[in-house]
Amino acid sequence: MTQHTVTGFDDELRTLSQILVAMGGKAEESLADSVHALARQDHSLAEHVIARDDAIDDAEREIEEKAVLTLAKRQPVAGDLREVMAAIRISSDLERIGDLAKNIAKRVLVLNQTMLPQSVMLGLENMSEKALLQLKDVLDSYTRREVDVALDVWARDQEIDAMYNSVFRELLTYMIEDPRLITGCTHLLFVAKNIERIGDHSTNIAETVHYLVTGEPLSDDRPKHDTLTDPVVADEAV
Repeated sequence: MTQHTVTGFDDELRTLSQILVAMGGKAEESLADSVHALARQDHSLAEHVIARDDAIDDAEREIEEKAVLTLAKRQPVAGDLREVMAAIRISSDLERIGDLAKNIAKRVLVLNQTMLPQSVMLGLENMSEKALLQLKDVLDSYTRREVDVALDVWARDQEIDAMYNSVFRELLTYMIEDPRLITGCTHLLFVAKNIERIGDHSTNIAETVHYLVTGEPLSDDRPKHDTLTDPVVADEAV
């Protein structure tokens, strides 16, 4: 392979990484803004989160197109192939995180000044802060190729699961004690589940970073905290 070809391939990999990092930044903003919009009942901010999702979707499509073109032109192997495949896998997880944040924002518009239990809102904010830190850390681990940081994110996923269980129990208690709160609390159940799923997607990214750096998949089972037998399914659909 000539030096010119090598330089061109390096540039293509660098471009993929740059688009992915920018996409990750948008996903972080969407998560933070969606929960802030919920806490403040801020419809304008919620609508901004919903609109931003198009940019996240566009970034995923751009990464897929560039990655497929790179695979076809360069036919990379070993570490170079892992770089391309990691970009595709991570962009998919970031796109789902964007969808989950968007759906939290949509709940804000539906709730429309509904009186919400403040203790639950505090719990959701704490959950989102934990999930946001996970996402920031795992994106940093990708940028710096720091597998230890990725493994730390992977191990911390059970903390968000435990917080979800706590919020779930509290919401059920409110609904049993005051049927007038059932509608609002049901929406908050979906919000909590969406945040918990965002944690799962960050954990997926951590596993991808581990494979990217080491060339080996994680052999241990994911450290999931036992979740309640809940019927709540994260509304990840667009």
